[in-house]
Amino acid sequence: MHFDIPFAAFELIFTAVWLMVRVIVWVKDRQIEPKREAVLLLMYVNLAVMLRLTFFPRALVDGHILPLPFDTEMNSPLWINLRPFVHMKDYAVGRDFLVNLFGNVAMFIPTGIILPVVYLQLRRFWKTLLAGAGLSLCIELAQLPFYTRSSDIDDLLLNTAGVVIGYSIFALARRMRRVRQ
Repeated sequence: MHFDIPFAAFELIFTAVWLMVRVIVWVKDRQIEPKREAVLLLMYVNLAVMLRLTFFPRALVDGHILPLPFDTEMNSPLWINLRPFVHMKDYAVGRDFLVNLFGNVAMFIPTGIILPVVYLQLRRFWKTLLAGAGLSLCIELAQLPFYTRSSDIDDLLLNTAGVVIGYSIFALARRMRRVRQ
């Protein structure tokens, strides 16, 4: 069985699920906190960008994002690399290496900032680290059934490094704010 998943449909489903969860929370809490929702909107944008970059090809064709192909005959065996930094040297062009390296780190910096802002229980470094690494692991596992995507320990390590940098920015801003008060 083969079918293509268009980017617009993928994002539309993600947006619908996000909105359903937010409505359920609003009904359960019987209130809407505008400041919290603004920060959660940043998390939504962060996740939407992550989904775009991790599931759909970066290259555009005629200005359009290519669909994500799914094919049950081609998705076996699953492509997964559990040996760190083995494939980092496989990039033929230095630019591709740098895009992979810095892109995987940069993509998760906002996560390291936003998680402890939104969720008070994630204010501790190790909790944010685990949550960010868990999010990265979920993305890597979700890529497994798609033969054009790969699950790589390097991505998990680099994404987690981005969470650490983001949390460091959060902690520094928090410390500076306390000093000013």
